[in-house]
Amino acid sequence: MHIARDGSFWRKFAAFSGPGYLVAVGYMDPGNWATGIAAGSAFGYQLLSVVVLANVMAMFLQALAAKLGIVTGLDLAQACRARYSPPVRMMLWLLCEFAIIACELAEVLGTAIALNLLFGIPLLWGVALTILDVLIILTLQRRGVRYLEAFIVSLMLIIALCFAIELLMAAPSLAGIARGIVPSSEIVANPSMLYLAMGIVGATVMPHNLYLHSSLVQTRRFGDSLPDKRQTISYATLDSCCALLFALLINGAIVVLAAAAFHYGGHRQVTGIEDAFRLLSPLLGVSLASTIFAVALLASGQNSTVTGTLAGQIVMEGFTAMRLAPWLRRSISRLLAILPALVVVYAYGPGATGDLLIASQVVLSLQLPFAVVPLVRMTGDRNMMGGFANGPWVAGVATLLAAILICLNIKVLIDLF
Repeated sequence: MHIARDGSFWRKFAAFSGPGYLVAVGYMDPGNWATGIAAGSAFGYQLLSVVVLANVMAMFLQALAAKLGIVTGLDLAQACRARYSPPVRMMLWLLCEFAIIACELAEVLGTAIALNLLFGIPLLWGVALTILDVLIILTLQRRGVRYLEAFIVSLMLIIALCFAIELLMAAPSLAGIARGIVPSSEIVANPSMLYLAMGIVGATVMPHNLYLHSSLVQTRRFGDSLPDKRQTISYATLDSCCALLFALLINGAIVVLAAAAFHYGGHRQVTGIEDAFRLLSPLLGVSLASTIFAVALLASGQNSTVTGTLAGQIVMEGFTAMRLAPWLRRSISRLLAILPALVVVYAYGPGATGDLLIASQVVLSLQLPFAVVPLVRMTGDRNMMGGFANGPWVAGVATLLAAILICLNIKVLIDLF
């Protein structure tokens, strides 16, 4: 979609708004809820700093992904196919598909839990019913990307409203929130805290969102000249930063609510969304508190399912040039997420869903370097990016982020095994 150059700032910004929000919903999926609730109930406000840093990291990396798509006309998957040998391409593709399945697993469980809490539908049936998400997404896709974006923004507003009401009820400590935003060395020293911190990073900076954003930004542009591309990059970056700031507020609200209601209410072992639902009303003294919480969860599950659908198509087509009908691709990825969810719920019962949600987010975090490293290398390659290649400070920050992620992943693996 070409956009006129002579409009006002706000008119051009409105025209560019959309791709950032399609990406941002992946940062507010039910996996974020599980890690945020566990972090807030166990450690109070202490892990708020991780939420902030993870979202700042996401803004930086998504800006690089947008720049890659705008400058080269390739999404990250297509760029990897053009640059890497077949064995490396295959490895990167499979790892990304694994990350998408882990994300889908969180969405399946989150939606099933919300249906159970709101309508009493058994978890097994709720998991099976999530296959109907395929119909919703396909219907919206057929109507056009603007309808999809409107659907996303509407659900995001519902989530925001629900959390605003919950926080008013919980009345969290502003001083505690301010202290929690400051990073602490204890986060790295404490294995339990680090595990949850990595879950927060995995739930926030999702690897497949980098592939998705590098493709979606190509739906808007001023033109193909160098000044046009610079202006397109500026507006695309502003769009994604605004959307991710919204995601930061939601993710922070989850931790703050859990800290205020559970940690300082004497319930420091709340790891399941169901436990949070059961405790919210009596702890806050408002009968509707739990219902509002479940409504926001359902909106979150429906919203974030869009990310997995779009990213799955882009990743498969980009890495392999293999095109599947959208309904078939969507059905396959959803079934691959439903099957492990059904097995866990059947074998271990509803109590295992919280641990499974957190584990899925740690898996996403472990996959992240395999998307970040190619992104950093390619956006710094002058043969691909020309004058838009990363400058020294951008390259330095990007390399540092990649190194930190790799080191943290190694430590998590050592602590686990």
